[in-house]
Amino acid sequence: MTINKQLNTTAQSVKIRINLPASKSISNRALILDALSYSPYDIENLSDCDDTNVLVDALDSNNTTFDIGAAGTSMRFLTAFLSKTVGEWIITGSERMKQRPIKLLVEALNYLGARIEYVEKEGFPPLRIFGSALTGGEIHLKGNVSSQYISALMMVAPCMQNGLKIVLDGKIISKPYIQMTMQMMNDYGIEVDFIDNTIEIKSQSFTPVPYTVESDWSAASYWYEVLSLVGNGGIFLKGLNKNSYQGDSKVADLFEQLGVMTSYLEDGVLLSPNDKSTTKMEYDFTNEPDLAQTFAVTCCMKGIPFKFSGLESLKIKETDRIAALINELSKIGYVVYEPNDSQLAWDGERCEAASKICIATYDDHRMAMAFAPVSLTTPIEIENPHVVSKSYPGFWEDFDKIGK
Repeated sequence: MTINKQLNTTAQSVKIRINLPASKSISNRALILDALSYSPYDIENLSDCDDTNVLVDALDSNNTTFDIGAAGTSMRFLTAFLSKTVGEWIITGSERMKQRPIKLLVEALNYLGARIEYVEKEGFPPLRIFGSALTGGEIHLKGNVSSQYISALMMVAPCMQNGLKIVLDGKIISKPYIQMTMQMMNDYGIEVDFIDNTIEIKSQSFTPVPYTVESDWSAASYWYEVLSLVGNGGIFLKGLNKNSYQGDSKVADLFEQLGVMTSYLEDGVLLSPNDKSTTKMEYDFTNEPDLAQTFAVTCCMKGIPFKFSGLESLKIKETDRIAALINELSKIGYVVYEPNDSQLAWDGERCEAASKICIATYDDHRMAMAFAPVSLTTPIEIENPHVVSKSYPGFWEDFDKIGK
C-alpha cells in the first residue's frame, strides 16, 4: 500500500531549532570497529535510523541468517565482518538490495582468503559466507568503486594475517568517506597509511575506546535548502561542528552561493541568510554524492541553472537517483537531463507541471527529504513518506515545525 503525505507548508520566515539525528555513516563504522575491538563501552549518540538498527540487531544476534533490508552500508560492512568471523552465515536484503552489485567486494574478499558464495544471482546478494581467518595481501581496485567496499575492506584489514595493501587505480570517488574510515580506525588505535592512491594497513590489534557519534551533516543539507528557499529567519542545527569527519560538511561552503551563511557556535551551527545568489551552479559531487539531490531541487526551485558532475555512484544507490531526479522534477515543471554519463544539468527549460504533484520516492529516503521543501512554494504529495526512517526517523516531526 502506498501512503502519501500531503504538504502545503508556507512560511514568510523560519525560526526553528533542530536536534539533528546522529550520523549514519559514523554510527555504522563505529559499530563495526566496536565489535572488532571487543569494546566494553556503549557508543554514545548512536543513530536511531533503519540502517543502523539493522546492523545493531545483526551484531547482537545469535542467528546465522541476517536480513538487512535496504541498508547498503550494512550489507557491505557485514559482508567483510562476517568473512573473518568463524561460522557459516547468510546475509540477504530487500528486492532492491538484491539488485545492487556486490561482486567487486566479494571477489576482493575471496582473493584475500575469504569463502563467499552467491545464493541466487551471481554478483548480487544474498550471500553465503563461510567465515574464517583471512590471509590478506595486495589487491588492485578501480578508484571509482563504491567507497563502502573500500571502507569494508579497510576495517577488517588489521585482522588479516598479512595485513592489506589496496592500490586504487584511476580517479577516486567519495574520498572523504575513505578518510572518515581511516580517521575512525586511528581513534581505535589502528595505524593506516593512505598515500596518493595506496592504502596500507598492517596486521595489528584494535584498542577499545569510548565513542560519541557526531550529528549528521547530510541531514543538515535539507535545512540549508529550507532556509535558502524561504530566504528569511534562521535555523539552529544542534550537534554539528566545523572540524567534522564527514565530507558532507562541505554543504556549508556550497550553500554560501545559494543564500545561506553558517555560523559555528559551541553546540551547533546557526544558518542565516546572506543575500547571495549565483547565476549558475557548477560542481563536481565526486566527494559528496549524497548532496546532489538537495542541490538539484534547490537550484530548480530558485531558478538557478546548474551542471553537476561526479555522480557515478548515484545510479547504484537506493534507486537510480539521476533518473529519479529527472522524472520527479519534470512533475514540478523543470526539464532536467543527463548531458553525459554521471552528470545532471538544467539549462532553465521549463515544461508544464502536473496538475496534482505527487513525488515518487523509489524507496529512497533522500528523494523524500530533498523534495519536502518544495512544499514551501508549491502544494505537493510525497509517496511513502516513511522512507525517511532509513536515516532521519524524526524528519517529518521536525519539518512540521516550519511556519509554527
